[in-house]
Formats: sequence, structure tokens, C-alpha cells
Amino acid sequence: MTSLPGAALVLGLRRSGEPAALALARRKVRVVGVDADGKLDAGRLRSAGVEVHLGAESDVALVEGVQLLVKSPGVPSEAPLVVAARTRGIPVWSEVELGARLVGQPEVGITGTNGKTTTTELVGAIYRSAGRPVAVAGNVGRSLCSLDGTLTGAEAIVCELSSFQLEDIDTFRCHIAVLLNLTPDHLDRHQTLEDYQAAKLRIFENQQPNDVAIVPHGFERVPGSAARVEFAAGDSLPAEPILPGAHNRENAAAAVAAVRAAGIDDAAIAAALRTFPGVPHRLETVRELDGVRYVNDSKATNPDSAERAFEAYPAGTLRVILGGSRKQASFAALAQVARQRRVLRAYLIGDTTPDLAAALADVGVSHVVCGDLESAVARARADARPGEIVMLSPACASFDSFRSFEHRGDAFRELVEAL
Repeated sequence: MTSLPGAALVLGLRRSGEPAALALARRKVRVVGVDADGKLDAGRLRSAGVEVHLGAESDVALVEGVQLLVKSPGVPSEAPLVVAARTRGIPVWSEVELGARLVGQPEVGITGTNGKTTTTELVGAIYRSAGRPVAVAGNVGRSLCSLDGTLTGAEAIVCELSSFQLEDIDTFRCHIAVLLNLTPDHLDRHQTLEDYQAAKLRIFENQQPNDVAIVPHGFERVPGSAARVEFAAGDSLPAEPILPGAHNRENAAAAVAAVRAAGIDDAAIAAALRTFPGVPHRLETVRELDGVRYVNDSKATNPDSAERAFEAYPAGTLRVILGGSRKQASFAALAQVARQRRVLRAYLIGDTTPDLAAALADVGVSHVVCGDLESAVARARADARPGEIVMLSPACASFDSFRSFEHRGDAFRELVEAL
């Protein structure tokens, strides 16, 4: 779309929806904003002229008279307003599709099941190390539309992209697109592994021959026509990253491939690798108390991510807090890794407690049902001895008890700091 529609509906008005609605309103588009939360504070939106409807996510009449629906990542494709829009031939865009049209296509886009935020922030750090203006956005917590009106035009945009953001792109295109890995996740939303993989691979579909597609060594299915570059954990790097774990070395290899494709020299890359500390909620050391280290890995929202966290520390040192809301994932492989890494005990919380307890019992890993995070922290504190590590690495989403993985990680940090 070379020109904006006269009227648009923005569905979901939180982290990405509000900036999308405000960006459209600044351009004199009539904006209808809809959110399922009937108590959402919509004062800023209403002040900007947005027509706000709270708790009206099933009112399909709201699509009448609009020419575009912008869908926040948390909104499923089966939502009544989305179905109504598509039935009427109204385009449905993700927020990143709108953002790319308003502020510019990303120079680097990064997706994958695990490691996205760490790799995206590392790429941003390398750009800054090289003295190149950069804006980091997307699934990292700052929406692409929130950059509207903040850029000088000199910045390269580096964007973390989730499957939920990629499933509704149209012309969205990254000059350098990175796929870190693909393992089962979000099957409660995508239903099948094939659908989930297809959403992730859309990052490549609009690329042209002068673009670059960066993929794990041996990965075969790459749509689009970009030049292909492979990476692997064992790649030679200009410097070793200070982040722990083999998975973080693999993330660093992907980041290095991306920034080299952008023309950044190895000296700047090395300086960033030696200093980049990681991101909050991902293998984040909260404190040491009585010889015990407490680690916040709340961003481990699926089993594969938690398995990588287990492998980042010496075997026989971990006490792990596991559990949360269901995503239709199996915990059998996680339990095997816990046994192999000689996890001392697992402290189980949340809706997935029965499934985790069964998987851990099958392989003989010690575990205790704690119910909630506060009880789990208290029990782990009582059990832990000097030299051990108490780690929140839930292997599950957070929505049974928390607003987000950040909320869960912040709660863990507060509990630990209060010990």
C-alpha cells in the first residue's frame, strides 16, 4: 500500500497496538482501537482521537468502514474480528508490517525459537561498537511502530521477530534475515509444527538476490532469493563472548555472520563480544547469598530453551524452578537433560506441574511440588548449599500466574533480593 487507508482497525492495544494506533492517528487516519481488556487505560489513545472499544473483541460490526486491520502479536488468527476482516477482503497486517512501511524496512531481522532477544541485542551492541547509528526494536519489547517520529534516518533498524509477528506480513523485507533455530513451540497457537515453521520462514520470502539469508549449518528450506550464509556454534569468532553456554556461542556466531554481511569489521565485533553482558531474564545472575548463586532465566518459555540453560552450568550444581502455563509441549527431553546434567532437585509451580512431575519421575530426577513461585524460592533456599545455583528456568509460558515472562522474572528477582 503506497498510501494509508482512510480508516483502520487496530486489534490489541498494549505493547505494540498502542504505538500502531498512535502512528496512524498522527497521519490523520481514522483509527478504531479494540482490546479484550475492558479496564485498559486508553486515555492516551482517546486523547489522540482514536475511537476505543474495550471488551468488544467479538463485535464484528466494528470492521465495517475500515480498509485495514492491524493485529497485535497476541491476537490469534481465529479471533472474530480477524475472521470478519478477511471474509470482507480487508487486509490484515501484523504490527511489524505497518511499522516497516512507516519507519522503514529493517536492515537486520532475527527470528528463531530460542536466542532471539540475546542475538538481536548483541547485533545492536556490535553496531554501536562500530560507531554506526542503530535502533533495536520488535519482539525485544519496543515495537517497530514506537520508532515512528524518533529516528533521524541514519539509523539501521535491527528487529527481533516472533512467529506471531511474521504470520501476517505482506511486503515486509529485511536486507539481512537470520534464522537461529527451529524447535517445537507455541503449538497451542499454531496447532502444528509445520504451521509454526512456515510462520518463521516468512522472514525470507520477500528477500531479493542482493539480500542475505543467514541460517544454521545444513538448514535446507529457505524461501526467497537471497544469498545464503550458514553459521554454526563452532565457527571461528573475532573474540569469545563472555556469555555462558554453548547456545550463546551459537547465537554469537549468527550475530557475527549478520554484522559481517552489513560490512562491520572484526575489531568492532571483537570489542562487543568481550563486553556484551546479555539481556534481563536470560541467564541473569540476580545475586549470590551464602555461597549460592541465584539466576533469573524467566525467558526460558519452552523446554528447549530451559535445556540450553541447564547445559550452561556445571553438572551437579543446579536446583531449578520449573513450570507455568501450557503450550502443548512434551517435557520428556527436558527431563532427560535434567538427569544428564545431574539436576539436584526441581521445584515445580504452575499449571504444568503434573506433566513435569510425571516426566521427571520417569527418569528419576528429584522434584517437589511447590505450587507458586514464592514457595519454590523459599524451598530452594532452604535446600541449597554453597557452590550450588538456584535457577528459575520455567520451560513454560507465564500466563497462568503472571502477565508476561518479564513480570515472572521481576517477581523472582524481588523474592531473591528479599532473602
